[in-house]
Amino acid sequence: MQLHAKRSLDIALFELVRLFLTKRGLFAVAAFSICWLIVLRYAIGEAVNLLNSPNIAGFIDQVFGAIGLSKLLTWPQAELAVYWLIAVYSFPSFCLFLCADQTVGDRQRGTLRFLSLRATRAEIILGRFIGQLLILIVLLSITLAATLAMFTYREPSLFFAGLSHSLILLGYLVVAVMPFIALMSLINTFSRSARLAFIVAILFFVGGKIIVGLLAWQLPALEVLNYIFPGYQLADMAAQNAGLMLAVGLPLIQTMILLIFAERIFARSSL
Repeated sequence: MQLHAKRSLDIALFELVRLFLTKRGLFAVAAFSICWLIVLRYAIGEAVNLLNSPNIAGFIDQVFGAIGLSKLLTWPQAELAVYWLIAVYSFPSFCLFLCADQTVGDRQRGTLRFLSLRATRAEIILGRFIGQLLILIVLLSITLAATLAMFTYREPSLFFAGLSHSLILLGYLVVAVMPFIALMSLINTFSRSARLAFIVAILFFVGGKIIVGLLAWQLPALEVLNYIFPGYQLADMAAQNAGLMLAVGLPLIQTMILLIFAERIFARSSL
C-alpha cells in the first residue's frame, strides 16, 4: 500500500470544500443545523425539565437504574447527559447515510479514473475516509457547542467543567463513528450507487446480526463474531460502562481492518 500524505490530505480537504463552499453542501449543513435545533429545543430541553423535576425524580432514578444508565444522573450538566444518549446512537447511524457516497459517485461520473491518475487508490480511500471524518468532527462540534451554550445559559457556573467534559465526549464520539465511515468506504468499493451502498450497510447489520445470533444459539462461543459489527460497544458506552479497550481500542481495530479490506478490493476493481 503506497501512500503520500499530502495527496490524501488534499483529497480530504476537498471533501470539506465540497460541503461548506458549495450551495448543495451549505444547504445540507443548514438542514442538519435546523434538525439539531429542534432536537435541542424539544428533545433535550424537555428531557432536562423532566430530569430536574422533583415530582418524578424517584421514578426516573428507577428507570435509569433498570436500564443501566444511572451514572448519567450524576452528571451536573443534565443537557450533556441527554445529548450523550442521543448522539452516541444517532451519529454512528447517521454516518451510514452521510458517507454512502465516498467513491461510487465519482465512478458513475467517470471522475474516479481521472483522480486515480494523480493519486494511488490507497490515497483515494484514505483521503475520502479522512474527509468524511473531518466533516463528522465539524458536525459533532457544532452540536456540542450548541449543547454547551444551552446548559451554560441555564447555569453559567457549569461552563468550564462542561467544556472539558464536552471535549472528552467529542473524542469518544469521533472514535465511535470511525468504523462506520470505514465500513461505507469498503462498501463503496463494490457498490454501484450511494443508495445501494446504504441498503447493503443496513442488510449487513440486520442480516449479519441475525445470522450471528443463530450461530451463537447453536454454539455460544461464536458470540465473538459480534465484534465484527461496528457499534458493538455503543450500549456500554452510553451507560458509561465501557473500558478504554472496548470504547476506543475496538473501534480503532475495526476501522483499520475495514480500511485494509477496502484498499485491497479497490486496488483490484475496475474504474
